[in-house]
Amino acid sequence: MPPPSPQQRQDRQAQHRLAVLRHAEEVTGNVALTCRYYGISRTCFYKWQRRYEDEGPDGLRDRSSKPHHCPHATEDDVVNKIVYLRQCYHFGPMKIKMNLKRYHDIDIACSAVYRILKKLGLNRLPASQRYQRHDKRYTRYEKQLPGNRVQIDVKFIEPIGLPEQAPATVPVTGPLPERRRRAKYYQFTAIDDCTRLRVLRIYPRCDQKTAIQSLDHVLERLPFRVEVIPTDNGAEFQSAFHWHVLDKGIAHTYIKPASPHLNGKVERSHRIDAEEFYRMLDGIVIDDTGVFNNKLREWEDYYNHHRPHGALGGQTPYERLKQKTEAPV
Repeated sequence: MPPPSPQQRQDRQAQHRLAVLRHAEEVTGNVALTCRYYGISRTCFYKWQRRYEDEGPDGLRDRSSKPHHCPHATEDDVVNKIVYLRQCYHFGPMKIKMNLKRYHDIDIACSAVYRILKKLGLNRLPASQRYQRHDKRYTRYEKQLPGNRVQIDVKFIEPIGLPEQAPATVPVTGPLPERRRRAKYYQFTAIDDCTRLRVLRIYPRCDQKTAIQSLDHVLERLPFRVEVIPTDNGAEFQSAFHWHVLDKGIAHTYIKPASPHLNGKVERSHRIDAEEFYRMLDGIVIDDTGVFNNKLREWEDYYNHHRPHGALGGQTPYERLKQKTEAPV
């Protein structure tokens, strides 16, 4: 037999209290004797009696013990901001705390943010966003000066051009355009090991010629000299790219095969791109490299200048660069 539901327990409790009131009226005619018989105080009896007279049988149900006013409760406006950051960007308590401090001058503890998320049922992220435990832990490191080590890698972008058959996420009205294959794009990413400063660029191809163009673009954009560039062993980073890097007076090293953790900062930044940038483009059709690069440049500027970075203690990459370049030697 299944246990009684909360509603059933409330009904039984109200019936019991009503029976106590009727016992005093119809059986004993004495409140003290009834209270002694049922093992309750007269204060409790009169409280039930008063509620019954004011509200009827519903007044005999248990009421919430929640206080009517809590002077230390988090304001609704702050709670709304926490919910927005969680639902739109999947930020954790630490990242939410950083954003509230930076952009709204709201100082709130991580534990308080977590309690609010748990109360609202938002403390667990979607399965694809949850932290994955690893049996092997890697030692974290960080170069001390900007440009000591700039990691470069390529991220394949899922086709988001005009489809042969329109997906459900792309609203289409009227006749479909001429069928054609969806465009493929590749994001070349460079990230400075010290400051986490990044340079992003989209290309329609992934070969050594494109990698060389990307390198020249990176060197033109970075505000410091690059000393070492580590890459994986992809075909786009082979001999032509290697000698071009050396001609620039920069050392080029290959990481150990099947060891992406050795270029972990650029790999982790690609995950941030997927979670905070490309997820926002879901359902948006882009079939032009120029338009794509304009949107990516906006994201790059936000990442470098405005987005607080957890590994930098809440600083942005440009704030860390400013700190490193202005610090006394």
